[in-house]
Amino acid sequence: MKQEAIQFDTVNINEQNDALLIIDQTQLPGKKEILSLNKLEDIWDAIYLLKVRGAPAIGVAAAIGIYLAAKKIETDNYSKFLSEFQEAKEYLASSRPTAVNLFWALDRMENVVLENEDTTVEAIKQKLLAEAIKIREEDIQVCRSIGEYGLSLIKDGDGILTHCNAGSLATVKYGTALAPIYVGLEQGMKFKVFADETRPLLQGARLTAYELVEHGVETTVICDNMAAQVMKNGWIDAIFVGCDRVAANGDAANKIGTSGVAIMAKHYNIPFYVCAPTSTIDPKIKHGDDIPIEERPGSEITEMWYKERMVHPDAKTYNPAFDVTDHELITAIITEFGVIKKPYVENFVKLFKRVNRE
Repeated sequence: MKQEAIQFDTVNINEQNDALLIIDQTQLPGKKEILSLNKLEDIWDAIYLLKVRGAPAIGVAAAIGIYLAAKKIETDNYSKFLSEFQEAKEYLASSRPTAVNLFWALDRMENVVLENEDTTVEAIKQKLLAEAIKIREEDIQVCRSIGEYGLSLIKDGDGILTHCNAGSLATVKYGTALAPIYVGLEQGMKFKVFADETRPLLQGARLTAYELVEHGVETTVICDNMAAQVMKNGWIDAIFVGCDRVAANGDAANKIGTSGVAIMAKHYNIPFYVCAPTSTIDPKIKHGDDIPIEERPGSEITEMWYKERMVHPDAKTYNPAFDVTDHELITAIITEFGVIKKPYVENFVKLFKRVNRE
């Protein structure tokens, strides 16, 4: 089922029809469509095929998806319900390996089941619905807060560079890396944004430019290999990127090419900020070398965007979806609880202690 997407949050739930509602990002910018999904296999496909993407949006979609799967489990026996729930959870978790929010959201939903063994299965299903809605609403508040903290680091009229898409399309609303821009817009501020096209999936060109222009932001799309030139020209005052996972030492995985942007930023003395909800920080991963990196089909490079294949048929391809930016290259990591600076290991520990107390 499809309908026109007008002023629609990226990820939502239709409780009446028991469906996950998402903007199909693979159709942008040419078409604006909402997909209504209620089959677990279709939700898995939507995550894997990047119809819904961006770590926070994936997490919310997974939470709603696993609730919908749980609602269809036909048993009153807790042990059988738990077994089928965990089977569905493992299946959804296999869709994308890098975005920690996927596993974070699924674990959080599983905890609802594990903590309510003494209640009825029907009551557990209602608690799962409430938790999925809570995860969604929290995402909106988290991104708004990241935007406010990020805005404190820039001023009206600044030139901003971003890589990939970490705007409203990557979350429920506001985004992470673009949240400071949107919060600034609400206050009457203006910015000049340079969006790397971001190979291989062109998410900067297709998605970031789309949503920024739709919001009235002056936006210039550049090829990835032009970032150094616009920095040298003096057009960039700050760089904001999102991320899919942050290690305990501050290493951050984001769309391939982000690490190169950080290296160039250091050369030109431009602050490089990673916008990361605390759900994206994975204390179990000590450093970036331990973050699994998804490799995608080579066809995304050789022929996906062309009428004819543009690469010799015997040429090999290497198509990692992410790279890891060394923590030493990151000026600060902006979370919903504030701006975190080096040393990240110690300051993350302090952050989580404070969060747990609150």
